[in-house]
Amino acid sequence: MTKTVIALMIATCLVLGGCAGMSDTGQRTLSGGAMGAAGGAIIGAIAGNAALGAAIGGAAGAGGGYLYGKHKESEKSAYQQGYNAGKQSQ
Repeated sequence: MTKTVIALMIATCLVLGGCAGMSDTGQRTLSGGAMGAAGGAIIGAIAGNAALGAAIGGAAGAGGGYLYGKHKESEKSAYQQGYNAGKQSQ
């Protein structure tokens, strides 16, 4: 039991450390995929196939995270353009 806990802690540290240099969209995609896989695994376990649920949930979560990340990038770009235009008009 303790070996499993230690292995999970090390794996978690490695995964979180690997996210340090990622873009915001990349982080949102990865987070969405992880949350989707977890939710899909829970729902899949209830339905009888946790692996299939995790795969479907992970794909849906990653897709949603990517789209949300791109949306936030476009918001940031529009804000920056408006800010620069307002600054130049003064």
